[in-house]
Amino acid sequence: MLLLAPMEGLLDATLRDVLTRLGGVDRCTSEFIRVTNTLLPERAFIRVVPELLNGGRTVAGVPVRPQLLGSDPTLLAENAARLATLQPPGIDLNFGCPAKTVNNSRGGAILLDEPELVGRIVAAVRRAVPAHIPVSAKMRLGYMDDARAEDNALAITDAGASELVIHARTKAQGYKPPAHWERIARVAQALPAQRPVLIANGEIWNADDARRCRDVTGCEHLMIGRGQITDPGLAMAIRGEGEVPWQGVVPLLPLFWARVSARVERRHRAGRLKQWLNYLRHRYPQAQTAFDELRLHHDPEAIEAWIARAQAAWGCPDEASAESAQPC
Repeated sequence: MLLLAPMEGLLDATLRDVLTRLGGVDRCTSEFIRVTNTLLPERAFIRVVPELLNGGRTVAGVPVRPQLLGSDPTLLAENAARLATLQPPGIDLNFGCPAKTVNNSRGGAILLDEPELVGRIVAAVRRAVPAHIPVSAKMRLGYMDDARAEDNALAITDAGASELVIHARTKAQGYKPPAHWERIARVAQALPAQRPVLIANGEIWNADDARRCRDVTGCEHLMIGRGQITDPGLAMAIRGEGEVPWQGVVPLLPLFWARVSARVERRHRAGRLKQWLNYLRHRYPQAQTAFDELRLHHDPEAIEAWIARAQAAWGCPDEASAESAQPC
């Protein structure tokens, strides 16, 4: 099983739609939905996870599991119960976000200093949600250190989660290499035989990384994030289905732009395209060229004209359909 990771401010419904069209991804997890001091209306869940209006799936049919973030077990349970009425393909809980603003509000990775609270949150949500809706969790190895990694994993296990994603770094380690895959293996050894499905996450950039991660962690299942954004064919490569050339990525650009134009304010649209190209350029030299050409452009009409020229220049005929997004 290959899961697409949640990435606040980047991997939203637009990019989920685009990336899942190429294939290889079994399921996505949404960006977090923050729960603070109120019962959210249905529209708050749909705003972050518009796939809920499509049976909880992307256009390509890939399930999207909404993720909740907060620290109050009762409020999280109440919101999970309301979210469950929208029939999501599961509900995930965030114990991994390293953002300072989130942690200062007692959310995300800072909760890993309180394994008992982590367990109460998971148990409360599990009780509040119908049995047919899975409840999962995503955690880091810890906040400032990994001393309580086993305690948190056991708390999540005992509370009834069906899956546990472990990002192989602490909050203090951020996203700095390396990911400590061997630490996931030790956490797995501390869990009972009837444990949740364990999923390894962190520093998986290519198929070789995936193989090594599986060997070191003992986890068959993986979650990929920045690697999939950088290389939209990564999941397929991990499955042994070959790599996706730049000509296979080009048809995704007008689709991405159309989705961005429908969801994002005009003044921010160019930034979203350049944000993705900034990742793509680490895998494709052509994306570096594109990034350089668009660096100073902010006008949507100029971006649209560039996309049309790019399709022609990189071998995509005018009739290539952005909706089908098939390699040209």
